[in-house]
Amino acid sequence: MKNKVHFVCQECGNSSTKWLGKCPVCNTWNSYVEELEHDEKKEKARHSIKDKSYQKATLLEDVAIEEFRRASTKNSEFDRVLGGGLVIGSLSLIAGDPGIGKSTLLIQIASNLGQKGKVLYISGEESIRQIKLRVERLKLKKDNIYILAENDMDDILGAIEEIDPEYIIVDSIQTVYLSQMTGTPGSVGQVREATLALMKVAKSQSRTVMIVGHVTKSGNIAGPKVLEHMVDTVLYIEGEKEHSYRIMRSVKNRFGSTQEIGVFEMRETGLVIVDNPSKYFLTHLTHTVPGSMIVPIMEGTRVLLLEVQALTSDSSFSVPRRLATGIDLNRILLLIAVLEKKMNLSLGRNDIYFNIVGGLKVDDRGLDLGIIITLISSIYNIPINKDLLAVGEVGLTGEVRGVTQLEQRIKECQKLGFDKMIIPKTDGLNKDSYNMELIEVSSLKEAVSYFMKNNKGGKDEKH
Repeated sequence: MKNKVHFVCQECGNSSTKWLGKCPVCNTWNSYVEELEHDEKKEKARHSIKDKSYQKATLLEDVAIEEFRRASTKNSEFDRVLGGGLVIGSLSLIAGDPGIGKSTLLIQIASNLGQKGKVLYISGEESIRQIKLRVERLKLKKDNIYILAENDMDDILGAIEEIDPEYIIVDSIQTVYLSQMTGTPGSVGQVREATLALMKVAKSQSRTVMIVGHVTKSGNIAGPKVLEHMVDTVLYIEGEKEHSYRIMRSVKNRFGSTQEIGVFEMRETGLVIVDNPSKYFLTHLTHTVPGSMIVPIMEGTRVLLLEVQALTSDSSFSVPRRLATGIDLNRILLLIAVLEKKMNLSLGRNDIYFNIVGGLKVDDRGLDLGIIITLISSIYNIPINKDLLAVGEVGLTGEVRGVTQLEQRIKECQKLGFDKMIIPKTDGLNKDSYNMELIEVSSLKEAVSYFMKNNKGGKDEKH
């Protein structure tokens, strides 16, 4: 057997025949690690016509399709993100920053799944006593949960064969290694081969496997990019450590939508479901202030009401600062340019800051109109009525465009007790069917004009 030496970038997985100080793909310094590549071409005999053990091709029209069997995790938010529950025989990857609650959530899921069948929880980072202490602290049920503290994949596969579990959880894939391979646990080759072994277990034995993945400082899943291609579902848990909420988002799902999110709150009893996320994000909205407005956004099939904040101040720098938290900064710069052009405002001497209260990251063009109104409110120091909402996409020519699921957004705002809402002019919308005052606008000038006329009490300062 012939071994070849090659070097692999631990950030992006790029391979090179020689060591490089800087990766030409991801531009990371000192990320190349030496690995041995086994040349197995001479070891494997080619399939001959007489050998009938190889997989034969099947005519497409003869393929029988069975409905995906799902298992509910008894966690409505987790099931929502997955598309209705765990698909039997699937391989799911759960990623997130350290301390975000990945292990806590999965031990809760394991406790729920234990009521349906055997669960094997494999930890490469904690001892079985630490896991038992967490289960006791969270007051979880322990039925049918087997705990294994192991890093060697061969021993893990042996335990799977011995216990015969329906559900397998590996925390985390970066701590597992194969003894027949070179490289430390967490290296590109080890992560790839360990995931491949678990994928074979899931597909060939119809076991449901969930693996935890670490993330790099840039927020990407550590290890090769092929890791995300191999699994069926990729879930990210987001959130700020200062806040108690956690957002679960699906970025890949072969069995459902990738638009859904799940909202949790970290408490002493673990990650608890947030039944009404809109009320949760609006808990601190108690009075009317300049530069703060409520905007309804869509996350999958769910409407969330978020508070958008804007702050402007005279800049002490030659180049004013532009900062945004929870919103794409490039989108903010574009809207500022539209506002300067269409409303004849000069903001070249102002520092401008935007924030989504609660730390949620939002990518919904329906925020545009709310962003501009909060900016106008901050510039002229005009308080925004807390019962006034706005939604709409703003184009480069200053037009206000329609948004998806407008009627659903209006119904959610009405249900939460809001009175007025600035919306894009829409054909076929029956305004009389809603118990709200709906102000239809077709341009940015109309929206700003309505706001300035109907929101008084601030100091009119011209910038």
